[in-house]
Amino acid sequence: MRAPAPLIILSLLMLSACRKDPALPSESTFTGATPLTLNLPSWALNQPLPLNLPADNPLTVEGVALGRKLFYEKALSDNYSMSCGTCHRQQFAFSDVRRVSLGTNGAEGRRNSMSVQNMLWDHFFFWDGRAGSLEEQALGPVRNHVELRNSWPVVEERLRRIQGYPELFMRAFGSPGIDSMRVVKAIAQFERTLLSFNSPFDRYFYGGDASAMTEAQVRGMDLFFGEAECDLCHMAPFFNDHDFRNIGLAPGADQGLAEITGQVQDRGRFKVTSLRNIALTAPYMHDGRFATLEQVIDFYADDVNLNEPNLDNHMWPWTGGLIDLSAEERADLKAFMEALTDQQFITNPAFSDPN
Repeated sequence: MRAPAPLIILSLLMLSACRKDPALPSESTFTGATPLTLNLPSWALNQPLPLNLPADNPLTVEGVALGRKLFYEKALSDNYSMSCGTCHRQQFAFSDVRRVSLGTNGAEGRRNSMSVQNMLWDHFFFWDGRAGSLEEQALGPVRNHVELRNSWPVVEERLRRIQGYPELFMRAFGSPGIDSMRVVKAIAQFERTLLSFNSPFDRYFYGGDASAMTEAQVRGMDLFFGEAECDLCHMAPFFNDHDFRNIGLAPGADQGLAEITGQVQDRGRFKVTSLRNIALTAPYMHDGRFATLEQVIDFYADDVNLNEPNLDNHMWPWTGGLIDLSAEERADLKAFMEALTDQQFITNPAFSDPN
C-alpha cells in the first residue's frame, strides 16, 4: 500500500534535516585553526608594555579572515546600513572624517571615531578607557543606541542564516556555532593585524634611509622630540603613551575618564591617541573640535588653558612658559607629522572589505 503523498514529503524533510551540510567540515576532523605569526619589527617589540594577545583568543589565519569579513558586515546594524568599517575607513587609517560619527538613524554620537591601528600594544579602549580589551570594545557598538542600534541575539540569528558564515566559524573555532563572543573574538583578531610601521619616519629613523624625509620634516622631527616637547605624551615608536591626559582644552560637557571613575581629578582626561597616520585622521581631539593639523598645533602653541585645575603634570613646559613656536617651526612640525603617514597601511588589500 502506497504511503500518502504528505507523509512521503514529511519523511524526506526529516531526513534532510538530519543530514549534515556537506559544505561544512566535520567537527570530529577539526585539528585546530592555523596559527598566525605577525611580522613585527624588532624596535616595536622592545617596549615596556607587553603585547596584548589574550590566551583565549590566539591569532589564527581562519580567525583573522572571519574577523575581516565581520568587520565589514552590515548585518551587524539594525537596518543593514552600517558596519564597523563605516566609521573606521581604511583610507583614513581606520578613522572617520566626520567630527562625530553618525548612527544608523542619522543621530550624532558624542565623540570622534578613533583610528584602529597597532592595537597589539593597547590595554584599554575608547576615549574614556571603559573597555579593557578589543573583545570588550567590539561588544559595545552593536547594542549602542546611537551606533549600530541592534541586539546580539538578532545579529547572531542573522549570521546563522547568511550563507558561508557557519563554515567560516567552523574553520575558525572548530564548530559552526555563532554567538556574540565568537563574533567579537574574530573581529579583535583582525584588528590586531592592522599594523602600521612603514612611514617615511620609520624608513628614515629605523631603516637608515636619509632620503625618506624632507629637510622640513627632519627639522620638524627635531622640534617634536626637542623644544616643542610633543614626545612627553606622544613617544616613539607608537607616538602615544598608553595613558589619559588633561591637556588644557576648553572644557565641555564630556568629562572623559571621570565618567567612568567618578573621580573629580579625572575630569577632562582622555586617552592619548597615536599620531601615526595623523595627517589622515582629521578632525582632531575627542570631540573633533579641530578640523586641521594647523589648528591643533596652534592650540598647543597659543591656547592651552593653564588655569585648568586638572591640567596634566606632563604639561609643565607650558606652565613654565617654555613653548614658543614661530610660524616656520609650526609648518615644520606639520611636515613631520605628515611623515608619519603609512601609504602601505591605507592601501593594503589584506585590510580591505572582502565582501
